[in-house]
Amino acid sequence: MRQRSMGNDTGIQVGTVCLGAMPFGTTVDEETSFAILDRFVEAGGTTIDTANCYSFWVDGGSGGESETVLGRWLKDRGGRDGLTIASKVGSGPGPDGQAEGLAPAVIQEQLEGTLRRLGTDHVDLYYAHREDRTTPDEETLAAFHRTVADGKSRALGASNHTAWRLAETRSLAERRGWTPYTAVQQRYSYLQPRPKTALPEGGHVHASDELLDYVSAHRLTFFAYTTLLWGAYSRPEKPLPEHYAHPGTERRLRALAKVSAELGATPSQVVLAWLTGGEPAVVPIIGVSSVAQLDECLAGAELELPAELRQVLDEAV
Repeated sequence: MRQRSMGNDTGIQVGTVCLGAMPFGTTVDEETSFAILDRFVEAGGTTIDTANCYSFWVDGGSGGESETVLGRWLKDRGGRDGLTIASKVGSGPGPDGQAEGLAPAVIQEQLEGTLRRLGTDHVDLYYAHREDRTTPDEETLAAFHRTVADGKSRALGASNHTAWRLAETRSLAERRGWTPYTAVQQRYSYLQPRPKTALPEGGHVHASDELLDYVSAHRLTFFAYTTLLWGAYSRPEKPLPEHYAHPGTERRLRALAKVSAELGATPSQVVLAWLTGGEPAVVPIIGVSSVAQLDECLAGAELELPAELRQVLDEAV
């Protein structure tokens, strides 16, 4: 798997695709999780994404299960070196039933829990999982910078932030001499929801054209989640969510079917190839529940999409 530098001067390498560990320990059992992780690393994968809150909303889950299983795998395989591990804070349930937020005490406490569960002394990338407009930005950004200064994280990222908030917080960090966000994680795929649609998944924010433009102009690294829409591209029995019901979806699905047939690839593989070869280049986060699903995704990440077929996909709007 190809590697490339993340952000500007972070010294961190990321793979063509990132393995999403969200279901590990809840909807995907530990044995299967270990098999998926083993196959991912065997194929040259290096970049793994988790969060402190995964997956508290699943029956029997309380948050931390994903990090715990990943930590057990790291300990069993002794394979921390060479991996880029990302985690997040801010979306776990707080004492008032709302999101825990990004107050300095929350960031410090939750990072310690993350490191303990992972069995490591640092994460490579630490995200603000969602915006917190109730805590002053100066406090949040200073606390995130402290995690880097203390060697407990190597780089910082923003997830589920609007474009103007990303620009504002990065500008503030740079003025104060603090570590700015150099990675962005947002929901993004080939199909687009209806404009002005509120996504039903709590906390999900779809990447806007303005955000993508900002990422490209400032050479940030863009990670995309929900890239394969829960398997809907390749599984006819899996209907698309209602907010994708608009004429543009039908045009794009026809283009996707045409390109898939021409390349002899699955629609999901073509979507991954479209993401990884675009501008800005996207690092898709792939969430799978079996090694077979992972192998399909890995093949898509290596798929070369000719310029004329990319044009077919791009012009279907």
